[in-house]
Amino acid sequence: MLYRIFSCCTLVAALGLVVPATAAANTGHKSATKSSISKTSSHSAKAKASAKNKSAKATKTLKTTKTATKSSNKQITNRAIANARKDVTISRALAMSTTLDNPGVQSTGVLVLNEQSGEIMFEKNADAVTPIASITKLMTAMVTLDAQLPLNELLTISQADIDTLKNTSSRLTVGTTLTRGELLLLALMASENRAAAALARTFPAGQATFIRKMNEKAQSLGMRTSRFYDSTGLTPNNVSTPRELALMVKAAHRYPEIHDFTTSSEYSFVSNQTGRNLAFHNTNPLVKAEDWTIGVSKTGFINEAGRCLVMQATINGTPVVIVLLDSNGKYTRIGDAQRVRKWIETTSASKSRAG
Repeated sequence: MLYRIFSCCTLVAALGLVVPATAAANTGHKSATKSSISKTSSHSAKAKASAKNKSAKATKTLKTTKTATKSSNKQITNRAIANARKDVTISRALAMSTTLDNPGVQSTGVLVLNEQSGEIMFEKNADAVTPIASITKLMTAMVTLDAQLPLNELLTISQADIDTLKNTSSRLTVGTTLTRGELLLLALMASENRAAAALARTFPAGQATFIRKMNEKAQSLGMRTSRFYDSTGLTPNNVSTPRELALMVKAAHRYPEIHDFTTSSEYSFVSNQTGRNLAFHNTNPLVKAEDWTIGVSKTGFINEAGRCLVMQATINGTPVVIVLLDSNGKYTRIGDAQRVRKWIETTSASKSRAG
């Protein structure tokens, strides 16, 4: 009964039992290890948090630097533009509003003619004499066809056909051989200057005679103030008026070849010089538009003439001649042609409702 009241320690002592030192040491070591791990883990977490904060600060600093750089670059660009345009006054070129009396075209010289009735539907500076650039090539074509020269005759581009006035380029290299018909096609469709030059140079009676016949043809058509000095239109001395060019377009429309060649969208051939296939395209994109019915088309451009376009087209069942000279901007002449067509369609509808 006495043993029941002993404490455990007393029992151990009484029995002579000894607790091993290693056990006690292990117990202390485990405790110390746990404490160490806890401290290391805490330190690692703090290190990660610190690194993350540093990274965030670095990213923020980089973004701030980039924003500042971008802002600085923009300021430099704005200053450069301001300095480049100093003392330059710019006014926007706006088309006039389309009304029943005005198609709102931007071209400087305009004539819209009802080919059937002869009615002048709209005109603007219609009698102003101005350079006509490659519109000239319609006259070149008529003189060539009037001479009834064989279109299948082979002609060769020579050094004399190279443009030394405007220094325009051409893929028709010296030595390229094509038929007269092909040269005529390229002159009308792609406005190829060397092709037009070769047509005049190889004229049986000579180039001077060819130019003389161009002027004689103009006079016979009633083009009293028109003058031609070359077959390409590169010289600004080739001049006419919108009213007289309408006469030339009407005359050109009577030639089946001119209709076919000016409304073809593209033509390709294998060069006898390089053996490579060369593709040429129409300079008037409207010939490919399904909503246009075009009988004759010709574009033109030199700095002195601006961008020009003449066409014969059927709009609302009515054959119409459109002359657009000195258009400012690459696409203005095409836009003006679209505006004229829309205007004719609108006024025709208005007249039908009124009637």
